[in-house]
Amino acid sequence: MKFEQIKVGVVAGLLVLGGCSTAPQPRPGDARYSPVMPITHPVSERGAGSIYASGAGISLWEDQRARRIGDIITLFLDERTVSSKKNNTAIDKDDQVDMNIGSILGTNPNLKAGNSNLNMNVQTDNSRQFAGDAGSDQSNRLQGEISVTVADVLPNGVLVVRGEKWMTLSQGDEFIRIEGMLRPSDISPENTAQSTRLADARITYSGTGALADAQVQGWASRFFNTSWWPF
Repeated sequence: MKFEQIKVGVVAGLLVLGGCSTAPQPRPGDARYSPVMPITHPVSERGAGSIYASGAGISLWEDQRARRIGDIITLFLDERTVSSKKNNTAIDKDDQVDMNIGSILGTNPNLKAGNSNLNMNVQTDNSRQFAGDAGSDQSNRLQGEISVTVADVLPNGVLVVRGEKWMTLSQGDEFIRIEGMLRPSDISPENTAQSTRLADARITYSGTGALADAQVQGWASRFFNTSWWPF
């Protein structure tokens, strides 16, 4: 009786551990994806009555594309991945041995065992076959737009951009998070760029709420589908 109680306790403990291993749900306001504010310098007082006023000039030839920390860039998401893999394996092997012992010194050696006569003749016939077939096809597509901010400027001029977009729906939230490195030359005069131009890109598209929970296995099902389940 004690052994049964211990076994039930061990199984219950493993189920609890399997349920506690779920990753925390993402939430809006993550500090990593918060906008980075540019460093502001104190503005000197403007002199009244002067023809030139400091800070009031407008450059007609200055490039307005993002290049400083805190500037905003609109990224066009056009991500598509397609992968296909197929393997076929076939093995066929046949073995046959036929050895007939005629006579030894003019006699045919045999051995009587009950009502049977045993001789030294040997005959074997073996056949082995194996066939394997595996295939995998996967396709993903993500399109949309998201505006991000410049989080840092590397010494070589490459911009580190990062941002997120949250959309609250009736049955939960959907969000897009993106970060990566972008060359200033890949930014158009309208401050837009393609997501395919991002280096070391990290793009996350997921959701929370009832719709997202319906696509996730329960904690007990996840335990029985992991390597912890011994059967």
